[in-house]
Amino acid sequence: MSNRHLSRSVVLQSLFEWDCRGQADDGISKIIARNAKEFAPGMSDFSFMEELTKGILSKKKDLNDIIEKAAPDWPLEKISPVDRNVLRLGLYELLFSDRDEVPAKVAINEAIELAKTFGGETSGRFVNGVLGAVYKELGEPGKDATPAKKSKIVDIPYEKMPVQHLGGAVVCAKDGDNIYLAFVHDVFGHWTLSKGKIPEGVEPGDGTVAKVKEEIGLEVTIEADLGTNEYIANDPELGKIRKQVHYYLVDSPFVDLKLAKKPGLDDAKWFKLSDILELNFYNDILPIVTKAVTILSEESGGKS
Repeated sequence: MSNRHLSRSVVLQSLFEWDCRGQADDGISKIIARNAKEFAPGMSDFSFMEELTKGILSKKKDLNDIIEKAAPDWPLEKISPVDRNVLRLGLYELLFSDRDEVPAKVAINEAIELAKTFGGETSGRFVNGVLGAVYKELGEPGKDATPAKKSKIVDIPYEKMPVQHLGGAVVCAKDGDNIYLAFVHDVFGHWTLSKGKIPEGVEPGDGTVAKVKEEIGLEVTIEADLGTNEYIANDPELGKIRKQVHYYLVDSPFVDLKLAKKPGLDDAKWFKLSDILELNFYNDILPIVTKAVTILSEESGGKS
């Protein structure tokens, strides 16, 4: 293990203790010193540990805001303490460290390794998804000496929030007497629907068909309109926006799925209609899926 990686592990353990003890910043130096002595005896890199930890704490509000924007479906308090502090550490090095000393990809890779070592089974994927999304959103920082500063976002009333239109689909296919549904899996551990942003001037149905083909490689046709869902998300440039998703039930041949390389998604699979009750869905997706299943069940006379 390199000295810097070991030093970061001490920083992470110190942040974890700081977090679990109620985030009292004034005692952080003692925590770092004790952890350095216990976990990295003989290390001469104490100044790096202390500067990194205090730098993270000085930017904690900004880092927390970025985490909430990059993972809008995961409130900060619901992220495990280990993953939460790995993200703070990784984001700080990604956004605020000297790029010559810590290249962007080094910051991301170091955070992923810390997540795998100290976190749970899915921590590495979760951290990779969040940091990767931020890295892409910022235009791959590192091409310039410092990342561009974002203008301060001011909260605006719901009725004045910008509206972004998306299309999503419950994708179904028949194979003999069986009905299958296709879902994509995100880095936050949920199965969800294939969806994407609809370009201005494009009909929602046409845009949804195109997005399904782009995301999972299927040629589909619309069978039914499942209605519209709306939720509020954080945009790095615009702040809070209203995302309106028009959902459809679409029919597809039962062929292999080809998941596009897309930040935030790590799998796509077909499931028999009778097996989807075991899947972990977002709460706002459940009514859409239920409506589609009801339509399919009525059409098939209850067979699945």
